[in-house]
Amino acid sequence: MQTNLVQQFKNTSEGQEAEAILRTCVHCGFCTATCPTYQELNDERDGPRGRIYLMKEFLEGAETTEKTRTHLDRCLTCRSCETTCPSGVEYGRLIDITRGFMEEELPRPARDRWLRWSLRKVLPRARLFGFFLRLGQVFQPVLPGALRTKVPPRQKAGSRPRSHHGRTVVALAGCVQPSATPGTNAAAARVLDRLGISLVEAPDAGCCGAVSYHLSAHEEGLDYMRRNIDAWWPSIEAGAEAIVMTASGCGAMVQDYGHILRHDPVYAEKARRVSELTRDLGEFLLDEDVASLKPAACPGRVAFHCPCTLQHAMKQSGTVEQVLRKAGVELAETRDKHLCCGSAGTYSITQPELSQKLLKNKLAALTVDNPDRIATANIGCQLHLGTKSEVPVQHWIELLDQR
Repeated sequence: MQTNLVQQFKNTSEGQEAEAILRTCVHCGFCTATCPTYQELNDERDGPRGRIYLMKEFLEGAETTEKTRTHLDRCLTCRSCETTCPSGVEYGRLIDITRGFMEEELPRPARDRWLRWSLRKVLPRARLFGFFLRLGQVFQPVLPGALRTKVPPRQKAGSRPRSHHGRTVVALAGCVQPSATPGTNAAAARVLDRLGISLVEAPDAGCCGAVSYHLSAHEEGLDYMRRNIDAWWPSIEAGAEAIVMTASGCGAMVQDYGHILRHDPVYAEKARRVSELTRDLGEFLLDEDVASLKPAACPGRVAFHCPCTLQHAMKQSGTVEQVLRKAGVELAETRDKHLCCGSAGTYSITQPELSQKLLKNKLAALTVDNPDRIATANIGCQLHLGTKSEVPVQHWIELLDQR
């Protein structure tokens, strides 16, 4: 693809990266076959190829309207197109860069700015989010229907292991997970303890930065990334063998730290090391004695939902399924595994109508074989699926925690 970016973008490192990505696209259109929004809307502008043209026009100085941004906002950034693309177009990076530039050039309406600001100020702050969640759980019976379904029931984490082993891994508590599903990291700690591995959380680590970064507040997102690197660095220097992610959305972001911060004179090398050490929990457990983790209580037939961030960003499609099979868990059949559930970070809030259509499609695909429960690997997907699922939805590590 030939490009001619305007100087205000061309003279920046992000603009140069965007131009290089644009030039790898050969317009083949294979990406449209696996794009959830294109499959739902049948509009070229709501598929990766069409959006690439829209982004190219913007970066080349063409007049950009709210209609253009609407098509870009509808993108889930699921990155299914990247898995399909024969040319290796890094679409996720391209749309993050373009959205950041567009946010500066085309101010949003006041209502949109307020919503996105609120999401950035509440979701990444664990204590503040936890406060509002508890408030919602208390008043859930009187909340409007659409809001009431989004409030998950209160969970208990259970006790954590007190033993200390020679092997140590670091985990990210994150921002939403500690209050919404506190049992996830607690279950991971107990499972790893049975394998002779200690799981530790750095108290100063928090949001991975994805919420702000994907809402085009790039500098704010970078601040979260740097804070996490600082929080993890003592454990890394002490010999932690991995940074284990129990939320694939966070894992995808942290694995990109090295690339995103590559020009940072202070953090570039540390960010590269953090990305190298980051592994999804399923990937990490695949190298361990998984057979010894067989659940004492049969969880029934489990439909596993592989989040987009796990299969398309972290490139770990099929890994968790292998772990569960090795542990003796019976998996139910599913279909359309490559399509997004509609959660996609804050997408279910910013694009509620389309998100609900994708959720309906995904639940139908997950329950085609009548499973007893649904398991997933990402907090956002877990909460989103749980709003409408007729069978229990939980993180897959909780299955192996049943003793």
